[in-house]
Amino acid sequence: MEKKRILVVDDEEDIRDLLEIYLVNEGYSVIKTSDGIEAIDVLEKAEIDLIILDIMMPKMDGIQACMKIRKDKNVPIIMLSAKSEDIDKILGLNTGADDYVTKPFNPLEIVARVKSQLRRCTMLSEHKKTKSEEIEIRGLQINTATHQVRVDDREVKLTPTEFSILEVLARNKGRVLNTKLIYESVWNEPAYEAENTVAVHIRNIREKIEIDTKNPRFIKVVWGVGYKVE
Repeated sequence: MEKKRILVVDDEEDIRDLLEIYLVNEGYSVIKTSDGIEAIDVLEKAEIDLIILDIMMPKMDGIQACMKIRKDKNVPIIMLSAKSEDIDKILGLNTGADDYVTKPFNPLEIVARVKSQLRRCTMLSEHKKTKSEEIEIRGLQINTATHQVRVDDREVKLTPTEFSILEVLARNKGRVLNTKLIYESVWNEPAYEAENTVAVHIRNIREKIEIDTKNPRFIKVVWGVGYKVE
């Protein structure tokens, strides 16, 4: 089986080399770049399965790079940042990142998150064989085979994580799901302080699929309980 390719983007050589050692040890193929411009160039030439992307970099930082990547690619992105404030995490997730890790980090945590993201992508592919490929709810169309989402025949572009969350909610139509259940269903790992992460992704989904986010048509908030699709 062909090795999964991980693109590590960080201006600190020690961090690039450290992540390479751990990822290669887990059987992954690693490509390293030191800034966003180099990363974009690699993505134009090679098939990448996941990106580990630092925020603070010269030439083109991780936020700018993530925004450019998201214009036409749905590859999972894990952001790295020396900032641990919630606002920085929200900014990273708002630009299209799937996960966010603060520095300093344990390399084993990065490996675990890489596995989780890749496992989730594999499980999405398996849905093609085991579940209905089309989900339709009052003008909202979700195709799990092509990962396409349409609202009233308007195509909507979602990140892999956003798509997974929307699919979980849609397959449980009418049922209220709390953030813990949503996180564990999508990330395939125990939820720990996951409320902000889930909330940011759901807000991003609503901004893309709802005409009026103050009076949502699809994703409803049940205060103090969770979220549901009606």
